[in-house]
Order: sequence, then C-alpha cells, then structure tokens
Amino acid sequence: MAVEVGQKAPDFTLKNPDGEDVSLSDFAGEKNVVLVFFPFAFSGVCSDQFTAINKSAGKYAAEDAQVIGISVDSRYSQGVFAEQLGLTDTLFLADCEPKGAVAREYGTYLDLGCTGRATLVIDKEGTIR
Repeated sequence: MAVEVGQKAPDFTLKNPDGEDVSLSDFAGEKNVVLVFFPFAFSGVCSDQFTAINKSAGKYAAEDAQVIGISVDSRYSQGVFAEQLGLTDTLFLADCEPKGAVAREYGTYLDLGCTGRATLVIDKEGTIR
C-alpha cells in the first residue's frame, strides 16, 4: 500500500554505512526530511541523481532538510557509493534486511527486487507533503 500526501509517514529504523541505527523519528521536530528511494547504488541514473542532489545541498540546508537515500543495497555498498561520488550531505540507509521492508511500507518496492525511484518530502511534524 502506498503512502499518501497528508498522512503521517510510517516510522522506520535502518542502518547507515557505519552500522548505526537511524530512525525517521530521529528528525522529528528538528529537520524536514527528503526521502529518496532509488533502485541501485552505482547505476548510471542513480549516480547522476545523487550528484545533482549533492550540487543542491545548500538549497536543502536552507530549507532545514535532510536528504536520505534508501535502497536495498547493503550499507557497505552505499558507503562506497557515497564516498566515490563525494556525497557528504546525503544520509544513506540500507533497506536490505529484510529486503525492501521500508520500501514495501511506502509503496515503492518493485517486483524486480529493488526499490522504485520515488521522492517524498516529510515535514518536521512527520507528515508527508
């Protein structure tokens, strides 16, 4: 079931490349969140997408927003992906165990075995905008 604009975003906890747990609720009242679901690290389109996002880091910061990239890739792959592309402002989270659980909850998981490309804006109160 896909989430809808105006509803509360489902909370989740996933691992970052350093193995630390990060929850959506960690940002409540502090930051707006831009969730960027993407199919695979290192693919051409995903690399271009995050390079463009990185070039706009100042705009996201001005809106008090944290960009979070989510894919079914392992946290290790995501860490190397971010490092190789110089992506220092985007937080990457691995939705790989169980595979695609968060993507399924948000309605972005594809039967191909990956996350579909989708971007959601969640305000500081946790509402999908």
